[in-house]
Amino acid sequence: MINEFRGKYFFLSNFYEVPVTYRGITYRNNEAAFQAQKVSSEDERKTFANLNPSDAKKKGRHVTLRKDFDWESVKIVWMYEICKAKFSQNEELRDRLLATGDEHLEEGNTWGDRIWGTVNGIGENRLGKILMRVREELRSE
Repeated sequence: MINEFRGKYFFLSNFYEVPVTYRGITYRNNEAAFQAQKVSSEDERKTFANLNPSDAKKKGRHVTLRKDFDWESVKIVWMYEICKAKFSQNEELRDRLLATGDEHLEEGNTWGDRIWGTVNGIGENRLGKILMRVREELRSE
């Protein structure tokens, strides 16, 4: 089991700096791409493109959520699409994800995120589940 996305497995984290193009905009990392989806205008999404992951997450906490979608109902789908883009667009990362084999992927963390990850093994681990899905899909391509 891979139970944290640090060290050798940091590449699985949304904070890993690798370009990802999503919906026509290239972002420095997955976190920036994800946080940008909270806003409705393309111009405003572009302001996330060159942010490091920490700054993107901070900025995402202070935006007005878009009104054309219910954020809670679309965020998992968009996270999946962004993760799929990350590993599809970056061959080295694709190979590294595939090299995890059938390992269970869990974003264990100490910052209290029990939605996208787990704390002391407790949580929904949505990011880990998405990554395992992406890995399976890439394996069958």
